[in-house]
Amino acid sequence: MVHDLEHRIDIASEAAWEAGKATLRWFQASPEVEWKKDRTPVTAADRESERILTAILSREFPGDAFLGEETGARPGSSGWRWIVDPLDGTKSFIQGVPLYGVLVGLEDPGGDLVGGVACLPALGELVTAFRGDGCRVNGRRARVSGIGSLAEACVSFTSLDTFEEASRLGALESLGKRCRIVRGWGDCYGHILVATGRAEVMLDPVLAEWDCAALIPILEEAGGTFTDWNWMRTSRGGSGISTNGLVSPELRSVLEGAA
Repeated sequence: MVHDLEHRIDIASEAAWEAGKATLRWFQASPEVEWKKDRTPVTAADRESERILTAILSREFPGDAFLGEETGARPGSSGWRWIVDPLDGTKSFIQGVPLYGVLVGLEDPGGDLVGGVACLPALGELVTAFRGDGCRVNGRRARVSGIGSLAEACVSFTSLDTFEEASRLGALESLGKRCRIVRGWGDCYGHILVATGRAEVMLDPVLAEWDCAALIPILEEAGGTFTDWNWMRTSRGGSGISTNGLVSPELRSVLEGAA
């Protein structure tokens, strides 16, 4: 099982890296933007990235199921499933900000998320994790921070709009009064900051499954946690909270008190 996981994550890493390199052709080049029915943007970079991910993963694992943000679901026969976001942070990408990523999550035949890859192409970072192997950034071990109180913590979030949409703006305001620093390092980048010890909390009150799937194994193998806003370990809760684990009890108290 471990060998199979390692092989799968090696291939997923290759796929994410190739897809990430492809997005750079459009980065800071004023790509044409289309708007989907859910009011989210999409560019040629999103579509090309997913095409590359699908091609590589399908070639190596033809029996695996697949869920992609742009192409939807495809059934499989092996029991394994790939969940991909070909360009997480499209709004940042369009703005020319390098804090976007390519996400690949791996679900085993039992339905558990056991591997994840996040490529941050404009930053040259590749984050990988699979169960029992830890988390790595460009091959180096990564761990969450040892900070244990919100008073010392760095908290990140994606967008005020999503807090308003989820009626949770008060929670962010309440948290901001208790932590050391709050910054809008958004999308997958904020969660990766937690996994690599550069932030203690990342909050996203609105997320899709493809936004979360890769992050759960990455955070857990780094020693942290990823849950939805109901504190459930799931990629299907429609929201996400990453922590270093140590601040989780205090964080939960603050967020629930502000609800």
